[in-house]
Amino acid sequence: MLRLARYLKHYKKESIIGPLFKMLEAFFELLVPLVVADMIDNGIAKGDKTYIYRAAFIMVLLGVVGLVCSLIAQFFAAKASVGFGTELRDDLFAHMNRLSYAELDKAGTSTLVTRITSDMNQVQSGVNMILRLFLRSPFIVIGALAAAFLVNAKVAVIFVIATPILTLIIYGIMVLTIPMYSKAQKALDTISLATREGLNGARVIRAFGRCEDETEEFTEDCNRLLKLQKRVGKVSAAMNPLTYVVVNLAIAAIIMQGGKQVDAGVITQGEVIALVNYMTQILNALVALQVLIVSFTKAMASAKRVNEVLDLQPTVLDQDEPAETADQQRKKTDAGTDAPAVVFEHVSFTYPGAKEEALTELNFTVKKGQTVGIIGGTGSGKSSLVNLLPRFYDVTKGAVLIDGVDVREYPQRKLREKIGMVPQKAVLFSGTIRENMKWGKDDATDEEIDEALLIAQAKEFVDAKEGRLDYKLNQGGKNLSGGQRQRLTIARALVRKPEILILDDSASALDFATDAALRRALSERTKGMTVFMVSQRTATIRNADVILVLEDGEVAGIGTHEELVETCEVYKEICQSQVSAEEVGA
Repeated sequence: MLRLARYLKHYKKESIIGPLFKMLEAFFELLVPLVVADMIDNGIAKGDKTYIYRAAFIMVLLGVVGLVCSLIAQFFAAKASVGFGTELRDDLFAHMNRLSYAELDKAGTSTLVTRITSDMNQVQSGVNMILRLFLRSPFIVIGALAAAFLVNAKVAVIFVIATPILTLIIYGIMVLTIPMYSKAQKALDTISLATREGLNGARVIRAFGRCEDETEEFTEDCNRLLKLQKRVGKVSAAMNPLTYVVVNLAIAAIIMQGGKQVDAGVITQGEVIALVNYMTQILNALVALQVLIVSFTKAMASAKRVNEVLDLQPTVLDQDEPAETADQQRKKTDAGTDAPAVVFEHVSFTYPGAKEEALTELNFTVKKGQTVGIIGGTGSGKSSLVNLLPRFYDVTKGAVLIDGVDVREYPQRKLREKIGMVPQKAVLFSGTIRENMKWGKDDATDEEIDEALLIAQAKEFVDAKEGRLDYKLNQGGKNLSGGQRQRLTIARALVRKPEILILDDSASALDFATDAALRRALSERTKGMTVFMVSQRTATIRNADVILVLEDGEVAGIGTHEELVETCEVYKEICQSQVSAEEVGA
């Protein structure tokens, strides 16, 4: 929790004013028992109504001033905690966006969502409670103890005995509940994951008639969370009765001891009432402290989980090098002009935590303007290969060169400006078609967007939509067909007119005629663009300038369609599984 305190640096004033006014409220509250004692001893005992009214007025005045102080404290504490939450949430989201694919794979989407929502709310609530109560409650306890000693030192010894016992009870319960809250938050992660999968896969679940099974599994997850929350609730619930027992015993002892002191003429009846009031104030302060402890315990558990995300360091980082001179930049530019578009030099790659390599010893060169087809069985490493180009992952061995420069030497933003990436899963965002197209280029004109739509074979169905480019897409583009979504994602990548276009099996939902028209348009209207086309269809990649055949992460063959049919048994088998022997050789 202390690590996150830096997010209060812009709210130092509020973080000081809030607790200070809470202390002022506590100070005025501590004066009330003394006024009550004075009223009993000098007003009620003597039957002086004027004295009683004056004392009552002072009590009301103290209450009003205390209320004003409390409202000021609440306002500034709320302002500081909301500002804290906003800055931390922004920083956490920005940090998540900086994480490379390896860290996102490791953390998991569901837990990241829980940590930036539920955990963040717990931390923000904890900060609010701390600012309001972390000074007030101790001040009341210490102030009441001091006031009790001023009234009567012998009776005040009871306070000295009771207060440490109460502190031990609270501390013991806090130690027990912190790990329990942590487990409860992890159980909430599981529910978030189940909810996300259930909503995303609703159509599949219904198609297989698994609604009841999924409901049962979700109920089990909820019951598991319920058991954890019940367990932590039982431990937390023990705090109230235990503290009340101690406080009530202390009050009984005060009345007993105070009665003896009154009989002996050492103290007055009003002072006994003041001592009882101070013990009650300690009880109320500790009840508030219990709420603070529970909130703080939850906040501590959640803060630990937030810090775990902040501790995740991206493995794909820009190199921290001194700025290049103009001469060095010119030489690099000249080298890039003559260099091949892409070179894989002895590249091997292993996913974090995996025992086996996904790619092994890849060596090939791609010239500028070439179309490269990549084909292979499931799990052969096709997507892994193209993910190395925009540096979503870093190679384990070897180097990937673009324009003669190792991708690790490019700033990530500059590298990805060179590349248009169309992933396997077509991802669109809620908003208009125009807004989605401008992800490729912020200042893209309608003419540039139309050209990209034309190449991607999307212009016809976009023109048929109401409002054309202003047509609103639902979340994920759910109001479009799968093929339409794929064509829009291809168009989005083409808008930026990248030097390298990567189509990672992104035409799988297209019919053969549309697929053929797309390939023809790419060939005719993207001269000079280097294209990597990953596909399971031999028809899609057979006219590529170079075809790369992968098997178990290794290059099984490389060449044109005709060459591979003659020399690569793996490619020949793939072709024969899709078309007739006559068509293979055609």
